[in-house]
Amino acid sequence: MDGSAINGLSTSSSPLFALSTQPTISKLSATIGKIGMMAFIISMCISLPIALFPPYLLHRLKLITKVQQQQRALTHGQFCARWLLRLIPFCNVQCNSSPELETNPQPCVWVCNHTSALDIFILLANDKKLRGKNRRPIKIVYWKGLEDNPITKLLFTQCGFIPVQMAANAAGEENSYDMKSFKTLIKMSKQAFKEGCDIGILPEGQLNPHPTEKLLPSFPGAFTLAKMSRRPVRFMALHGTHRLWHARDDIGMTVTGRDVALRVYEGEGRKFKSADEFLATFEAVVGKFATTGKDLHDDELNQWLDGSKWERIK
Repeated sequence: MDGSAINGLSTSSSPLFALSTQPTISKLSATIGKIGMMAFIISMCISLPIALFPPYLLHRLKLITKVQQQQRALTHGQFCARWLLRLIPFCNVQCNSSPELETNPQPCVWVCNHTSALDIFILLANDKKLRGKNRRPIKIVYWKGLEDNPITKLLFTQCGFIPVQMAANAAGEENSYDMKSFKTLIKMSKQAFKEGCDIGILPEGQLNPHPTEKLLPSFPGAFTLAKMSRRPVRFMALHGTHRLWHARDDIGMTVTGRDVALRVYEGEGRKFKSADEFLATFEAVVGKFATTGKDLHDDELNQWLDGSKWERIK
């Protein structure tokens, strides 16, 4: 990527962006982090096929259903990511959540920001801490082009994740979706809810090349899907994965920090009245944590989450 201008400002010349790419750790710690990250990725490439084979075989032998196979594949994938991260602690993950308060989570659409190719593995590894032991299985909407990688293809297809077609592009460039694939998205999402799953969507639609400045322009697909299925939307946020594996090719795996923060916002979520309300709330709540690693002040945060802030400014 060439650091092209966004809203008239070059991402490579922005003071905030330049600050975000400066090392915040020693060279030794950065080297250890990079070696650990590479070891984690290689280990996932080896362990995932082994872990996903038993449910695949059981389904082929018609001993379990397709739904059971997908849910077991997700559980096995989460297990691999969780234990490999414990054995190879290349980053320090802090989870801000109170999942023990949720004894009977209801079906919902989860939304989260997206900054790094590591995001999916970090989220899988910490899903139990974030959403609790009683969490529902989740099916994530992903770009079908990721199936060019045999490991992500294996994980996503075996877990029954939901593909959407779009033209290949660089991080920060405008997305061009194949609208025909949205019919499949809606059909598979409805089926996922019937099977007892939640849906996970990344409204930015791609990796954010300037994660400490602002969110990318987001898409209202999560709102549309939630409205059609009459499900609430719940927010999740992450910060810091870009310091391990950046979306920009000229930075890439140059490790500048090893601290990662994850956040799940409490409550049962909201059934938003409009796409504008959803997008404004996502940008305010998730955008603040995504760019700084910190939440809005409690009063303002609660007002966004309960909708009263939007009612005053709309």
